[in-house]
Amino acid sequence: MLRKSSMRTALAILHDIVAAILAWMLAYLLRFNFDLPPNFSAELQHTLLWVVPLQVVIFWRFGLYRGIWRYASLNDLRRIVLAVLLAAAAIPFVLWMARSHLIVPRSVLVLNPLLLILFMGGSRVLYRIWKETHFHGRMNLSGEPVLVLGAGDAAVALSKDLAKNPAWQLVGFLDDDAGKQGHTLNGVKVLGGLSDLAHWVEHFGIERAIIAMPASSHQQRQRAIQLCSAAKVQVLTVPSFDDLMSGKVAVSQLRAIELDDLLGRDPVLLDTAGLQELLHNRSVMVTGAGGSIGSELCRQIARFSPARLVLFELSEFALYTVEQELQQTYPSLNLVCLVGDVRDAARVDEVMKRHRPAVLFHAAAYKHVPMMENHNAWQAIRNNVLGTYTVARAAQGNGVEKFVMISTDKAVNPTNVMGASKRLAEMVCQALQLPGSTRFVIVRFGNVLGSTGSVIPKFREQIAKGGPVTVTHPEITRYFMSIPEAAQLVLQAGLMGQGGEIFVLDMGEPVKIVDLARQLIQLSGFTGDEIRIEFSGLRPGEKLYEELLADNEHTLPTPHPKLRIAKARAVDEAWLMELLAWTDAATMPDEEVKESLKGWVPEYQPQK
Repeated sequence: MLRKSSMRTALAILHDIVAAILAWMLAYLLRFNFDLPPNFSAELQHTLLWVVPLQVVIFWRFGLYRGIWRYASLNDLRRIVLAVLLAAAAIPFVLWMARSHLIVPRSVLVLNPLLLILFMGGSRVLYRIWKETHFHGRMNLSGEPVLVLGAGDAAVALSKDLAKNPAWQLVGFLDDDAGKQGHTLNGVKVLGGLSDLAHWVEHFGIERAIIAMPASSHQQRQRAIQLCSAAKVQVLTVPSFDDLMSGKVAVSQLRAIELDDLLGRDPVLLDTAGLQELLHNRSVMVTGAGGSIGSELCRQIARFSPARLVLFELSEFALYTVEQELQQTYPSLNLVCLVGDVRDAARVDEVMKRHRPAVLFHAAAYKHVPMMENHNAWQAIRNNVLGTYTVARAAQGNGVEKFVMISTDKAVNPTNVMGASKRLAEMVCQALQLPGSTRFVIVRFGNVLGSTGSVIPKFREQIAKGGPVTVTHPEITRYFMSIPEAAQLVLQAGLMGQGGEIFVLDMGEPVKIVDLARQLIQLSGFTGDEIRIEFSGLRPGEKLYEELLADNEHTLPTPHPKLRIAKARAVDEAWLMELLAWTDAATMPDEEVKESLKGWVPEYQPQK
């Protein structure tokens, strides 16, 4: 490999030496209309001995021989121009320093750099064109025809990558910008607007389209996805604009459309400076760190370079998984991974005494509604209520400044044990709030796309098996947001909270689960006839719709557009002591748990 690289460099230097000689000679010939006087012919030969070595040295110092001609780019051309201009400025100075009595015509000094740029830059560009045409031009004719939606920078970059891939044949771009329509990009025509998709799909026999609009609004991308679904083509997309700008991924790393692309939520605006002050160079702890929300919180917190990130998790495998990811992504992060149960007061207190977290995010909870409803009701109470109290009291005793609890929309007018247990956990935190002590902040939100045990992975699995896709009820609706968005808003709420508030996230509009199922089937390239939807009936504890506020609650606005504060009824220390006495029982039958919950959470109405 080294020999091949050295040979390539030697040939490039030889080419530029020849180009420099020819450019200098041609500049003289043009100056004298190809009728060179004898005295200037001698001058030409003498000056070549100084000019060419000088130019080659400058070219070397500018790194012109580090690149590969096959991948010549605008940056390479820019370096050539700068190197040639510097050489042009240095030539008269060097000739003067050499005490040369030769007089070089000024027109030669002007013509030479122009000709040299033309020779050096042009040969590199022509070589790249020849290589790409030779290796890729004819093979792409047999690739799968594909349309690219969008004709911006990402689409142009994607077209270059597709031209090198024999599996694809790019037949055209579609873009709603009328100024681009009819023009060509990298030799491929912008055929029309996005609304013309169905026509071109039929014309070219397209089965797949690629959406290359990472910087467009969610509404524009959502429209593009819907047009693809209507045209019955499978949809791919380029990575998000943030990922492309960060350099984590390339535009050619195509991915399938996800439902969060379809739901079209605007990005979260974070108070980065405030979060930097809250998290940077401080000890931060996350309970339930191996879960969907807990692990995403760890990822988001790691970006702010805490002094120590303490991961507390009951599942050894989940803890190992997130540890491996964070170590690879943030190798310099001081990571402490601890196995433990939030109900184990001695273990929790020992961890906080040793690692002294300033901020704690409590994401550990049992969340699966049907599983907690039958046979596990008392475990839901013990884990979600007693576990929250145990961690919260340890936080108070060890000087934690902020305790951020992850709650759920199922805590509002709950119809199931899980929701009622989370409402009790909220009330526990509020009862513990004391002036000058740990500030307890509660964040309440709905379902997150792709979380462990959620409906989306289940739908994908059912589609992969050929169906049917099972939905509990044709009218069931839920609020959805992406896991990163939820985690970012939890951080923002934690920053804003002063103690005792229940923050409610803006979940957007509720979505019918059956509509999600239909859209996921279409995005997977199937029709409703190929993958059927079946209704299985509501599961134990499940209700048709979720609410973010109880009937006797109201909200107050905050400076952040996606966060509001719910004003809930207050509880006192006496209530808390009675609750703890109730949770102290070793075990309790499901029916007794549900009956007792009616007294503790008056809005709780279990399903019959």
